[in-house]
Amino acid sequence: MGSAVERTDDMVREYLTFRGFTSTLKLLDAEIKADKEKGFRVDKIIDQLHQFIQAYDLSALKEYWGYLDRRLFCRLEDVYRPTVNKLRTSLFRYYLVHTVQSNRIEKTQEFFHKQGLELQGHAEWRDWFILPFIQSPEQNPVFSPYFTRQWADTFLVSLHNFLSVLFQQRNALTNSPHPVLLSFDAEVQRTISLQEENEQLRQMLFALQVEPRMKKDEEIVHHKLPPYVQNMDRLGDTELDLVSSQHNVSVTTQSRNFLSTLLPQGKRASGKIAQGPGSSPTQSSVGRSDTGAGQSLKAKEVPLPKESKVVSCSGGASDQPPIHSRQRRYQDHEKERKELFSKPLTQKGESTDTEPQPEGAADTPDVPSSQVQAVAEGAGLVEQPFIKLSQEEYGEHHSSIMHCRVDCSGRRVASLDVDGVIKVWSFNPMMQTKATIMSKSPLLSLEWATKPDRLLLLGSGVGTVRLYDTEAKKNLYELAVEEGYPRILSLACSPSGTSFVCSAAAHAARSGSLLEGANRPVAPVLGKLLLWDTKTVKQQLQFSLEPGPVAINCTAFNHNGNLLVTGAADGVIRLFDMQHYESAMSWKAHDGEVYSVEFSYDENTVFSIGEDGKFIQWNIHRSGVKQSEYSLPQDATGPFVLSGYSGYRQVQVPRGRLFAFDSEGQHVLTCSSTGGLIYRLNEGESGLESILSLGGHKAPVVTVDWCSAVDCGTCLTASMDGKIKLSTLLAQKS
Repeated sequence: MGSAVERTDDMVREYLTFRGFTSTLKLLDAEIKADKEKGFRVDKIIDQLHQFIQAYDLSALKEYWGYLDRRLFCRLEDVYRPTVNKLRTSLFRYYLVHTVQSNRIEKTQEFFHKQGLELQGHAEWRDWFILPFIQSPEQNPVFSPYFTRQWADTFLVSLHNFLSVLFQQRNALTNSPHPVLLSFDAEVQRTISLQEENEQLRQMLFALQVEPRMKKDEEIVHHKLPPYVQNMDRLGDTELDLVSSQHNVSVTTQSRNFLSTLLPQGKRASGKIAQGPGSSPTQSSVGRSDTGAGQSLKAKEVPLPKESKVVSCSGGASDQPPIHSRQRRYQDHEKERKELFSKPLTQKGESTDTEPQPEGAADTPDVPSSQVQAVAEGAGLVEQPFIKLSQEEYGEHHSSIMHCRVDCSGRRVASLDVDGVIKVWSFNPMMQTKATIMSKSPLLSLEWATKPDRLLLLGSGVGTVRLYDTEAKKNLYELAVEEGYPRILSLACSPSGTSFVCSAAAHAARSGSLLEGANRPVAPVLGKLLLWDTKTVKQQLQFSLEPGPVAINCTAFNHNGNLLVTGAADGVIRLFDMQHYESAMSWKAHDGEVYSVEFSYDENTVFSIGEDGKFIQWNIHRSGVKQSEYSLPQDATGPFVLSGYSGYRQVQVPRGRLFAFDSEGQHVLTCSSTGGLIYRLNEGESGLESILSLGGHKAPVVTVDWCSAVDCGTCLTASMDGKIKLSTLLAQKS
């Protein structure tokens, strides 16, 4: 509608100029310049509101919105009134956020001084009256969403869309038709559509007239060139029929020929081109050129069935070019045809070699074993659940990795090595180190905060927990735990961002000794599980760990923070109700320590890996009931061993996450000696099904993480040599 109004204004100006009404033209220009509706141009209305906000002109902002309400919004039906009120509230909040971000606190106070009486009766403004008295409102959970770029963009787009729909449907919503002068735009569009329809009908008529002529030509020629040889120069009828028959047979035997490339040549079926009794000398020459001069094409040739015969065409031999030139063109054509046929045989994200395999070569390294098995069973080309698009390496660490975690937004990664060096880095659009944290005291654990996601929780070996701001690159707080429990083994932040749990343990060594052959301690390590408030940075409570105080090695929240699952040094899994802060159930899960524990995708079960090397799925509705037990190799569960020259041997007990799920919970990523392994979780006796090996590592992988977004997921695998591999996967939806 805005464009139609602009064109109408231009035509009225042209008419007034033509008639010589100069005074009327001046008045019209003045009226258009002062027009508050901006010619129904939504972008100009948004710009006007934004100008008032940038100038901190609250009175003009209120007056302009009131004009839009009286002129446009008040004519709408009552069902649209809540939407208008929400937009007005968001507009004033947008103004307040701008005053805070620009450090104009006096303008913030002025807003509540002028609007206080009007807004104090509205529930949506109840919490906003404390805004001028908060030091950092962008870190407050109540106001932090409104200080993001995403909220501002969403509000502006919503306002733009609402006004656009209002102007487009103004005559229907307000029961006021457009002026007759504006109907010219609809007439122009109707004329354009009629012209396009006439052109389509003209083309259809032309095609109907040409079709009988083409049919008559085809009856005379008796054959039609295939699409891939239409641009070639003169081709004899004999060669044309031979090529056409081979093309038709090859289309139906693509999957069989692909299987033959995976088998030794001695087992492949050989086919010959049968020669009919009525074959001409020219046909025999072509057959000899295929077996004699084209020896290099034998291995690639698509075999013809025995009943296929070369059909002769009418026409004298004097009309055809010499035989040797036809043979050369035929060989060139065969080469082009095989290149075309080789393209559909490649899978997504993979490349296959079209050269024949040497005899005796039974394995092809570029083809996954699962794919070979599917082809051997006659299933054809089966799409794998994931395709590895790329793999990058982050090599800023110089010692073994302990933890490697992606933040909630999937933008940054935090990695911790055994030397206490923490690297915060990003990988999109390019791999880049954002911050490096050096600690004088040893660090044992880390975890990303959920709100705000730029904060990093760091647990040390001297009884302290630090909150580190990765953007400001400074410590915000440092919390001290009891002196008797100096080792912070695990940290987990609630999804709500209001609290986090901290596992503190005594100085005794963990049950998995670093020295080979050392005796295990009789009693598990003592420890405590504490809950801290993120806002006040104070300890809220200490959980009861029955049957006695024990070190908690791993912790995990469910999606809403109502449940907390822990794995301890005594092999017991404990489930806590975070609404009442009490233990809901506990059961003996493993012989030895529990190394890693996570909720399943549906949160009805819990997965755990323990010192006994077992990967078990537990039902949380029935305490201690084992739903499934999977067998994993020792290099997936630890302890991890790295051997080197001169008898060098390094053993590392698991610290970080040993497994991670994809976005749908159907596949799990685990550690291995050469890289990450992805399995499909199957119910029943089938157990784990190996899907994809990420590879890329020369040392054992000690911790993994999986960040999924839409169809592309990012897998992190960190090893004992300090290398972190970032593998980008594409999920193929069935």
